Amino acid sequence: MKFHFIKNIILLSILVTLFSRCTEAYPLITNRYEEVLVVEANLTNELKRHEIMLTKSAKFEDESYLTENGAEVFITDDAGNQYNFSQDSDKYVSDVEFQAVPNTKYQLHIKTQNGGSFESSPEALTTVTPIQSVAASVTEKDGVNGVAIRVKSFDSGSTSNYYRFEYEETYKVVAPKWRPIKIEWNSATQAPDFVPNSPDTKTCYGFKKNVEILLESTNNLKEDRIDYLIRFINSKDYIITNRYSILVKQYIESKAAYDYYNTLKKTAASGGTIVSPTQPGFLLGNLKSVNSNSKIAGYFDVCSVSTERIYFNYEDLFPGKFPPPYVVDCNEFCYSSVEEFVPVPCTNWGHYAEDLSRGKIAYYSGTGSSGGFTYWVDAPCGDCTTIASNIKPPFWVDN
Repeated sequence: MKFHFIKNIILLSILVTLFSRCTEAYPLITNRYEEVLVVEANLTNELKRHEIMLTKSAKFEDESYLTENGAEVFITDDAGNQYNFSQDSDKYVSDVEFQAVPNTKYQLHIKTQNGGSFESSPEALTTVTPIQSVAASVTEKDGVNGVAIRVKSFDSGSTSNYYRFEYEETYKVVAPKWRPIKIEWNSATQAPDFVPNSPDTKTCYGFKKNVEILLESTNNLKEDRIDYLIRFINSKDYIITNRYSILVKQYIESKAAYDYYNTLKKTAASGGTIVSPTQPGFLLGNLKSVNSNSKIAGYFDVCSVSTERIYFNYEDLFPGKFPPPYVVDCNEFCYSSVEEFVPVPCTNWGHYAEDLSRGKIAYYSGTGSSGGFTYWVDAPCGDCTTIASNIKPPFWVDN
């Protein structure tokens, strides 16, 4: 998530002199490119195998990032311990489980294949402050009725002060027009086949993460107490139609880390333009090159984390009310040459073959007053795997 913000900041700083006098929109093609090593590294008080991501800055027109391959990555502490990381696909993973502990300073070291050597400043673990509660309630926000999810936390010692939040939401998706028989296009015969429909296409699970940096500070308050609205969901959003879960992560940041993320957030909120009146230039973190003028972006964040997961059903918060509409319109329709008679029993099946072969539609069979009716619906209405995963998450708990 942070890579998108960091990439934009890097490109802004590199291209600012080229476009500082432009007032018209132009296709953005990078004419001058400077490679920057981009680091995402969080060390927390969780006992686990920690992960670090290293990429090379991309050109503005590029759609993906290049992983920095073959680097030597390790973390040291002032007690003489060294924790080595090995590359695993697009990330570096610690060889052993470990955790940051209080009163110890940690330092990240990176050596790249091209001879670059980088290190962070020594960083210590922040105050360990657990989440008090995560709760969902029905409320109104900006004239919209919905579900407010709030995080509460309190540090009686007033040493936390700087908070960063993340969330991961998971929700059950049930295909409303799923039927035990479906139609598949047979490319060999160039005709439709009636086949059994897998039960695995009826119930799925959607997944989303926050895409913005979520920060809160109590530095100017009388108490180090948090009551933070981390998520608001419109009551008409289909993700709460059945069962919904959110995992909230609360990080306690140092002031330096908080300032870094806050600057990153302000830059991302500037509208994505090449030149912004508040553009800070190249955003420096706590990482530096020790043997060259090579540039490095990102932050080695040593912070405590507390997590909590909650679940709720739509009926829990909106008893007796109709659930939100599905993500797509699931009204049955026909392929008919007589437009004014749509929908009608689909005796005319013309024009459906191309849509069926592309997986855009699904077969639906119902029963009406005049006997068996045959209709079509958009594919997600009869097959939830077109919009979500049918793999049940290991943490998922039903009613």
